[in-house]
Amino acid sequence: MQGSRRDILIKAAGAAAMLAAPTGAWAQAGFASRRITVETRGSGPDLILIPGLASTAAIWRSTADRLAGRYRLHLVSVRGFGELPAQANSDGGVLPPVAGEVLRYITETRLNRPAIIGHSMGGQIGLRVASDWPWAVGRLMTVDSSPFFAALISPQATVRDVQPLAQVAYQAIQLLGDEALRSQGRQFGVELGGAADSLFSGIGWQGGDRQVLAQSLYEVMTVDLRPRLPRISAPVTVVYGWSPDRNSPRGHADSVFRDAYARLPSPATFERIEGAEHMVMIDQPTRFVAAVDRFMG
Repeated sequence: MQGSRRDILIKAAGAAAMLAAPTGAWAQAGFASRRITVETRGSGPDLILIPGLASTAAIWRSTADRLAGRYRLHLVSVRGFGELPAQANSDGGVLPPVAGEVLRYITETRLNRPAIIGHSMGGQIGLRVASDWPWAVGRLMTVDSSPFFAALISPQATVRDVQPLAQVAYQAIQLLGDEALRSQGRQFGVELGGAADSLFSGIGWQGGDRQVLAQSLYEVMTVDLRPRLPRISAPVTVVYGWSPDRNSPRGHADSVFRDAYARLPSPATFERIEGAEHMVMIDQPTRFVAAVDRFMG
């Protein structure tokens, strides 16, 4: 989440075109929802993958190609991101009802305590599912995610501290033109700085419906899920990227993530993947897949 982010973006953008097209045999799950879509592939233990802000299932394509031989993958996309119509996500909150739809998918397709991996905002969705319905989740991995993103920047930050910035971000997205929504999310994050910059970093920005983007960003920036962590009974693995940066040594990165998850009833497993930025699975795919295999046990 630190270091030469612009270089990472350029590298990642080159990968985006390759990720956009499906590879292998993918199928739409037999599940109707006005908030999410789900694609399935592979066989084995069930593994649900949830992308981050303004991202679709496309960010997982390369990872999924490496995993489909060992696991039954369920790739979630949030409606209103990328080219997906917003449908029900265009009105009211986004993350809480999306988490509810992930639970409904688990129950209606009769998955038995599947594993969940969520990147960034997707990690927060996974935390919601695991804390609100602990019986439904077998294990959870968050990837460069936090129950309260602002605390990664300033450990003493509060929701009240972040709300003015989040409101500016919400209004700014509403004012962006269509092309800017597709292509300027990264620059917007740089201009806002701090926690907002960390949320916009990398290939994940695929644009989408402005209302869904604005509302989702506001929720991600202002929600503090740390009080919910004691409810989680599933084992949790926290994966995060780190690249050499004199302003953020290894020890600092380790401590902010450990502090973020300190309220879990059982200590989390922490996996620092060096040479990666925010898009860990894109930046270091081999190391990330190895971390997934360890997580799945």
